[in-house]
Amino acid sequence: MRRGRTPGGAIATLAALALLVSACGDDDTSDASGGGGSEEASSGICVDGDTVELGFLNSTSGVMAISEQTVRDSLMLATEEINAAGGILGKQIEFIEEDGQSEPTVFAEKINKLLTEDEVAAVFGGWTSASRKAMLPVVEGANGLLFYPVQYEGLEASENIYYTGATTNQQIIPAMDFLASEGVETLFLAGSDYVFPRTANKIIKQYAAELGIEIVGEEYVPLDSDDWTTQVAKIAAAKPDFVFNTINGSSNVGFIKAYYEAGLGADNSPIISVSIAEEEAPAMGEDLTGQFAAWNYFQSIDSPTNTTFIEAFQGEYGADRPTSDPMEAAYTSLYLYKGMVEKAESFCVDAVNAASDGVSFDAPEGTVTVDGDNHHIAKVGLIGQINEDNQFDIVWSSEEPIEPDPFLEGYDWWDPNSE
Repeated sequence: MRRGRTPGGAIATLAALALLVSACGDDDTSDASGGGGSEEASSGICVDGDTVELGFLNSTSGVMAISEQTVRDSLMLATEEINAAGGILGKQIEFIEEDGQSEPTVFAEKINKLLTEDEVAAVFGGWTSASRKAMLPVVEGANGLLFYPVQYEGLEASENIYYTGATTNQQIIPAMDFLASEGVETLFLAGSDYVFPRTANKIIKQYAAELGIEIVGEEYVPLDSDDWTTQVAKIAAAKPDFVFNTINGSSNVGFIKAYYEAGLGADNSPIISVSIAEEEAPAMGEDLTGQFAAWNYFQSIDSPTNTTFIEAFQGEYGADRPTSDPMEAAYTSLYLYKGMVEKAESFCVDAVNAASDGVSFDAPEGTVTVDGDNHHIAKVGLIGQINEDNQFDIVWSSEEPIEPDPFLEGYDWWDPNSE
């Protein structure tokens, strides 16, 4: 049974609450606004007692569970590590966990519950852009915080959301730069039928025109569908140099199955994906050796920090459990939140936001830094090629962190009003 209010009721309720309360004290008693009403909260801390409650909101059931379970696990690992090191501002983290059930409306209901009933200091989770967009008005209405860990289509920035996965110019554009460097002339677009793939493909088509790459087909299938037979037949007929895959969740299994049954492979129409990582690759049911993916983290990154991270994760969950980009971004998000709170010396939302700019963390992917204006982080762009062990050999890198540009303001070819 679903708990919490419906999304429409949540927004209406939160709007009414906004007229009645101003978060975390007033100008005379608080250094910032945010939730809370205890004696300690009125002092500007916004959290009382020896613990801080956080919300973890991931799909552990439904079509997205294949991807989101590992995000949930990495948040647990970060919690254990932070608590063992003394917590956040001396407070131990306690978490309240909810299942988004792979349904945007459930995400809206559950984040409303976490923020307004449980009164958590921040929420961590979400995967699809549909889930994020469902949560956005709720988290803004409650003046809460959401840390969203997955690469997405950009064109968004909220004072109440921190985007620790890649925005478009940190993943989609590097992927296209890689394809151009490989001499790709024709490209077929395959995506799930929801906001991320359609928006990403709008950007891809405009940049492809700039690069002189011809789009020879564009097909979508609903997120909860595994039947790609008809669409893959069109790919086989078009014979593209590459397929750009923006399919999400277990629908990838159906796509890969149909792709190989049609006689396609890495040798004749290779795929570059933005949602298949180390966690998903072995679950596809086919040998993906030679296929590509664009991310900002791969388990194969050679650094002491990443080695420590992998050892900790596998020590907790088993040596057969791989690490991957979204779960690393989720792990990193909890440490960035810790850094922002401790810089602010407060859990109050406005104080955390005011302190966020320039907060860095030596993450497994490399040092990441928060942009306080758009709430994204600078990230290195990477292209990996799958090997026979379902790991990714890094074949292309931006070398330096790419500053986030979620609205593509630095790209003259981009026109949001054009297809």
